[in-house]
Amino acid sequence: MSEILITGGAGFMGSHLVRSILGLSEFKDCRLTVVDDLSGGFVENVPVDPRVDFIVGSITDSGLVDRLFDERRFGYVYHLAAYAAEGLSHFIRRFNYTNNLIGSVNLINGAIRAETKCFVFTSSIAVYGAAQVPMMETTVPVPEDPYGVAKYAVELDLRTAYEMFGLNHVIFRPHNVYGKFQNIGDRYRNVIGIFMNQLLQGKPMTIFGDGEQQRSFSHVSDVIPVIARAPLVSRAMNQVFNVGADQPYTVNRLAALVAEAMGVPLDVTHLPARNEVVIAYSDHGKCHDVFGQASPASLADGLGEMAKWVRSVGVRKSKAFGDIEISSGLPPSWLNP
Repeated sequence: MSEILITGGAGFMGSHLVRSILGLSEFKDCRLTVVDDLSGGFVENVPVDPRVDFIVGSITDSGLVDRLFDERRFGYVYHLAAYAAEGLSHFIRRFNYTNNLIGSVNLINGAIRAETKCFVFTSSIAVYGAAQVPMMETTVPVPEDPYGVAKYAVELDLRTAYEMFGLNHVIFRPHNVYGKFQNIGDRYRNVIGIFMNQLLQGKPMTIFGDGEQQRSFSHVSDVIPVIARAPLVSRAMNQVFNVGADQPYTVNRLAALVAEAMGVPLDVTHLPARNEVVIAYSDHGKCHDVFGQASPASLADGLGEMAKWVRSVGVRKSKAFGDIEISSGLPPSWLNP
């Protein structure tokens, strides 16, 4: 029986990935080990299946990582675990690099020793920084925040691991993925979840700056099936792919669509602008060429589906990050309970 490791598998994207892999005929005889520290995920997100072994733990625990690789000799690794609050990463630099870089290196070390067949890594379009849009895989990354720096460092480390040890890998750069199972109580990331959680509480949606920032918003169904199939597509080996939606929207337009999906009047409060890339969306031609192009979910349809799920689970409590390392310049709304 082949062994597959999925990190962050109790989180939003990770739990969808577990389900997608379970549905692949090529992996029907595989056992899935799901590792998650539950810092942003939930036990109930993990599907109950005899092929799934769920372990509560952190990839920063090198002893745990080494033991799992020694015992199970993972043939495939899907690495999604990360603390993905891009804007907050400026203020939690040590935490960011420990979790998003050092934790990843622990996994890469284990994969090299276990002679893993393929290491699939979810990076981010944050690696590009304020690049010309649409961002393409040929664009030279110049990340502008510690989160993007950490993601790009892991990409570079995977390249050197391939050149030195022959560790095959596939890297994906998704962006603004949304859908059910998202942690809508996280105040630092996932703008759609934040908006919906605020509306559930009868609060206005909060927008940093003038709301003319542009992003593409990717429904999880347009992203996860591609990531799941990555080790099975020979042309994908040792390549980098942007993955997600093509059409950019302003945050103001997004807020109007979210209010419509939630069935409430538009109610927005603008907060002082924060340091962020203003326009960020990517080209997906390379991904479509290698993996094929399915019909994407429209933003309105995707928001409608997510809104139905959000209303079923109700308000999620938001808590402040407990170990801010630098407070200078931190948005006040991120400090308040």
